[in-house]
Amino acid sequence: MSLQARWVGAFHKAWLAGLILIGLSGMPSLCLAQQIVMASTTSTEQSGLFLHLLPAFTKATGITMKVVALGTGQALDAARRGDADVVFVHDLVAEQKFLAEGFSLQRFDVMYNDFVLIGQSNDPAQASGKDVVKGLQKIASANATFFSRGDKSGTHAAELRYWKMAGLESKESKGQNYKECGCGMGQALNMAAAAGTYVLSDRGTWLNFKNRKQLAILVEGDTKLFNQYGVMAVNPAKHPHVKAKEAQAFVNWVISPAGQAVIAAYKIGGEQLFFPNAK
Repeated sequence: MSLQARWVGAFHKAWLAGLILIGLSGMPSLCLAQQIVMASTTSTEQSGLFLHLLPAFTKATGITMKVVALGTGQALDAARRGDADVVFVHDLVAEQKFLAEGFSLQRFDVMYNDFVLIGQSNDPAQASGKDVVKGLQKIASANATFFSRGDKSGTHAAELRYWKMAGLESKESKGQNYKECGCGMGQALNMAAAAGTYVLSDRGTWLNFKNRKQLAILVEGDTKLFNQYGVMAVNPAKHPHVKAKEAQAFVNWVISPAGQAVIAAYKIGGEQLFFPNAK
C-alpha cells in the first residue's frame, strides 16, 4: 500500500472516530431531555406497579421516568420545591390544597383500590369485621400494639381520619402501645410482622408483601376504606425548569385507554391490585 493510501485510510478512521465521539457527547443531554421525575407514594412503588406501568409508558412515548417514592405529603412538598415534574399520590385533601396553591393546574383521577386493617391471624383485640372504626376502637380498648406510618403519607392521613371517626383523635386516647415509625408502607408491614401488631395498609402493597408471617387481613370491605389515586403535572409558572411538556405527556397517557388498560392488567396471584377510573 502506498504512503498516500495509508494516509487517506488513517484520516478516514480518525474522521469516523471524531463523529462517534461527537455523537456520544450529545447523547446524555438527549437522554436527560427525555427523562422526567415523578414524586409518588411508597404504596405505588412498593406494590410493584411502576415496574409494570412505566416501561409501557416509555415504549409509547420514548420518555423515561425517575420515581422518587415518598409519603404523599413529602411527595407534594418535593413538587412544591420544584424537585419533581409530576406527582402521583393518594390524599385528596392534600391534593386539593396543592391545586389551590397553584402548584398544578389540574388534577385527574387515575385509579383506586382500598385500605385494609392487618393484624395477627389470632386477632387478640378481636378487631376483625367489616367496620374499620369499630376495629380501631377494639384495638385501643385492648391496649394492643398498633404501628402507624406516622409519615404524613396518604395512608397515614387515612388512618388518622379513621381514628378521629372512632373518637380517638389524640395520641393518648389510642393507648400506650400506639407507635409511630415514620416509615414507608413496606417497612411498617415488616415491623408489624416481626412484632405481631396491627397496622393499616393499602391493599396493593399488602398483596406484594412477602414477609407476612402470621399477619392477615382482619378488616376489609368497609366503604370508608376506599383509596383514590390522582395525578398532577407541576405548573411551570411556579418552576420554569420543570419539564412540563413531558410531564403532561405522562398525565395524558396514564389517563388514556392505553394507560388505564396497563393498570388494570397488573395482577399478583391473579388478583388485580388497582382499578382504573380516569374520567
